Amino acid sequence: MTAHDAILLSLSIPLAGAGLIALFGVRPNLRETVTLITAGALFATVATLYPVVTAGELPSVTLFEMLPGLSISFEVEPLGMMFALIASFLWIVTTIYAIGYMRGHHEENQTRFYAFFAIAIAATMGVAFAGNMLTLFIFYEILTLSTFPLVTHAGTDEAKRAGRVYLGILLGTSIGLQLLAMIATWAIAGTLEFQEGGILDGNITGPAVGILLAMYVFGIGKAAVMPFHRWLPAAMVAPTPVSALLHAVAVVKAGVFTVLKVTVYIFGIDFLRNLDVTQWLQIAAAATIVLGSLVAMTKDNLKARLAYSTISQLGYVVLGAMLVTPLAIVGSGMHIAMHAFGKITLFFCAGAIMVASHKSEISQMRGLGRAMPYTMAAFFIGSLSIIGLPPMGGLWSKWYLVLGALDAQQVWLVVVLMLSSVLNIAYLLPIPFRAFFSTPNGDTETAGIKEAPTACLIAIGITSVGCIVLFLFPDAVYNLLQPITGP
Repeated sequence: MTAHDAILLSLSIPLAGAGLIALFGVRPNLRETVTLITAGALFATVATLYPVVTAGELPSVTLFEMLPGLSISFEVEPLGMMFALIASFLWIVTTIYAIGYMRGHHEENQTRFYAFFAIAIAATMGVAFAGNMLTLFIFYEILTLSTFPLVTHAGTDEAKRAGRVYLGILLGTSIGLQLLAMIATWAIAGTLEFQEGGILDGNITGPAVGILLAMYVFGIGKAAVMPFHRWLPAAMVAPTPVSALLHAVAVVKAGVFTVLKVTVYIFGIDFLRNLDVTQWLQIAAAATIVLGSLVAMTKDNLKARLAYSTISQLGYVVLGAMLVTPLAIVGSGMHIAMHAFGKITLFFCAGAIMVASHKSEISQMRGLGRAMPYTMAAFFIGSLSIIGLPPMGGLWSKWYLVLGALDAQQVWLVVVLMLSSVLNIAYLLPIPFRAFFSTPNGDTETAGIKEAPTACLIAIGITSVGCIVLFLFPDAVYNLLQPITGP
């Protein structure tokens, strides 16, 4: 298989899978088998591109040209390679989890769920492999539209309200700000192609650079930089596998991935660093990090706490991008991977608790670790990774972000990162401690509760091990991402 073929197959395999899922919807076992086979085939296809990219090549393909210089094209560079590998692998794991969760929770419309999940993954591949800002924008919007039915899956009034918030903020920011930023970029640079060193250097100066950058950062609503973050906690009304898609597999990762792509390939690291136009966006990212953590501490609902935790953690990636030092950029890219495994583990555990015990409030989880030791131990592992403590992968991305802040001589941001980790401890670790070391009473009674379905536990085990593997072998991620910072 050529790299050209692998790129096209990466886009078409999930779409073909969606069609087959719909076709076999009346036969659940076959439908879910098709989903697993499709997810496995996608990961295997994406993986064939890895040795090509690590060898220094940038395979590409152009589908067609809309206007002179405006094409729908794809190019696989290191950052997109990492994103595609994470998303395609976690699709397999999330499917395993969803089989146990959707059946154990007796969810309706499961065929629609699996089909739209596959379409969302196809859109994610388009975002990951986009060769220019136009292609990325189109697949970014397809991702928004394809996940809307997943957010509103329950069909309740609450789900419909959440869906309106979801679409309103994501489409509003992308059309109202991101699209305008793209038009301005086209007018200024005459191209939207992603290029090493950026396309704006020498074409724009002064305050206009900061204004354009802000239009991109806030226009990429999926990055959830405050105040454009409300869609994320609102979307927690969706089933837990959808939460995993939103937080770890595709949606928010597509947001911060796009912020990094714009920083590196539209503006250019050297161009931004020499202009010092990113400082107030650093403040916005730092505020998102701290405020997200503080709000998380106030939430008793487990999924709501995790949602605000995600908002805070996305701030890390945006902060690293705005620091525009090589170590910070690499740290941001690494945090996409580290956070994906840590946060998906936490959401898997939250869903397992819901299926097995029907508990959603943290205050109800006293002594739950005695009935669900496997799940709560995995929650502890995921928490350590989000906090950034060894032996979990989250340590390394935070380490490089701290080094990047020191390189930029922004010591105050090192303090912000350290404060955030302390807040992470405050809102995450009491949950497993309460589960293992507190005595049940009243509505926290755990009699008769047992672990979630086996499929859920398998998925939780895979992602928990992934947190540890990323700690032991961080060089695989670091070495892949290092070339994006230039020679």
